[in-house]
Amino acid sequence: MPRGADIVAKSLADHGVSCIFTVSGNHVMPVFDALLSTDIKLIHARHEAACVHMADAWGRLTGKPGIALVTGGQGHSNAVAALYTALAAESPVVLLSGHAGLHELGQGAFQEMLQADLARPVAKASWTAATTVGLGDDITKALKLALSGRPGPVHVSLPVDLLDATISDAELKTPTVPSTHEAAPAATIATIRSHVAAASRPLMICGPQMCNERGHALMSRVSNATGVPVLGMESPRGVNDPGLGSFAEILGDADLIVLIGKPLDFTLKFGGAPIASACKWIVVDPDKALIARARAVLKDRLLLAENADAEAMLKRLTASQLDVSPHQAWRKNVEAAISYRPASWRSVKSEADGHLHPVEMCRVISDFVEKQPNAVFVGDGGEIGQWAQALVNADRRVVNGVAGTIGAALPFAIAAKVAYPDAPVIAVMGDGTFGFHMAEFDTAVRYNLPIIAVVGNDARWNAEYQIQLRNYGEARAKHCELLPSRYDLVVEALGGFGALVRHVDELPAAIERARQSGKPACINVMIEGVPAPVVRR
Repeated sequence: MPRGADIVAKSLADHGVSCIFTVSGNHVMPVFDALLSTDIKLIHARHEAACVHMADAWGRLTGKPGIALVTGGQGHSNAVAALYTALAAESPVVLLSGHAGLHELGQGAFQEMLQADLARPVAKASWTAATTVGLGDDITKALKLALSGRPGPVHVSLPVDLLDATISDAELKTPTVPSTHEAAPAATIATIRSHVAAASRPLMICGPQMCNERGHALMSRVSNATGVPVLGMESPRGVNDPGLGSFAEILGDADLIVLIGKPLDFTLKFGGAPIASACKWIVVDPDKALIARARAVLKDRLLLAENADAEAMLKRLTASQLDVSPHQAWRKNVEAAISYRPASWRSVKSEADGHLHPVEMCRVISDFVEKQPNAVFVGDGGEIGQWAQALVNADRRVVNGVAGTIGAALPFAIAAKVAYPDAPVIAVMGDGTFGFHMAEFDTAVRYNLPIIAVVGNDARWNAEYQIQLRNYGEARAKHCELLPSRYDLVVEALGGFGALVRHVDELPAAIERARQSGKPACINVMIEGVPAPVVRR
């Protein structure tokens, strides 16, 4: 007779789950046992938040839900902290947490906690399973919700008594996941086409859901079909994202902005300057609450608001029969602004002996990635993350995203290597970032996942230090210092490859030695602590 844990394992396998990121604990050991009867691979990490970050990267890169499995109590609360990053990144994640037995609740059960309540503010949905026979439906519902509408994280707590309980074979169900993308209304498509054709300088902006390899390809097809510039936004720097070049300067020229799955929020200055007050808007979003928020802000500037799936809308727009010629010059101007990088970046050098300027470091990394067409780039950190995102281009990339979280780079890189074992994975992070999950190098070593982490080491929390300088002055820039630690030696001690770089001509060879080592690698690059770029022409 199958246990509840067997139902969970079989449901995950039936839905095509091939990998789970996990940290073990009392309440989920029945699931560990049940998974032995499936082909699902487990990656056993060192911290529950890292599990969720791994599942987040998996979801973004593959388009399939990333699964994190943790225990109850603090195992769950550790994991919940990372859900916020996945929520802001619109990443399909399912967090499965062990839970105290239902029959013990209210009696001081081991690790008893209102787990679903804790996860609810940072998830699309959060609940506690109620019956053993319904566990399969719980898994199906969670997978569907993670992918439907605006993708995002979903949490389900699994009480251990339900996992241990058995049911008869006759009670077993074979759940199915229906389609998650509803077709966009034909009338909406026609109206959007009409407004786009009437505008002089229209612009389409998509949210983080489209900021992946598949999404960029789809946005490009829409741009070719409509003649309208189409871009995605996924940075907490918003219109000042260095990865978007001098986009902020040309944004003010737009006379129509079409948001497709992109929230009107701080990243777009809430619709204010530099966006012209006369600019008109169209909002297409799967979330009715976000449509209502945009309507309240934009008022009579809003031409159309439609509750619809963003990806389905984009796919319908690829079939548009529009005359693209009227917008060709505008499209070229926008693309030129986004691709613009200051000419001085090609020759900038550090002024500090034994340290690289971030541009020097990122130029070398960019050269490496350009020679590896299937490479995965991971970007994280405060100021150093912005330099990397501005200078390193890759079709496959994962960055910390709109949440502005730091610390996820190592888990992201590990998941990327699991998803694409034959692709080089290179992650750029700051020394502050490295400290969050450095123990995950042990995970990478145990599972033979040879990622390359390049740590820009300026011995400080530089993003916060720059805030202090700007807002309070140098005399009050205190308490953001770190040590110039040998993070490369930490990784060597964990069984990986380490290298210290103090001069730019050492970096290419260090990256090549890291690649040839076949080990998880840390290249500790001493850099100047300079502010992130603000790109202007």
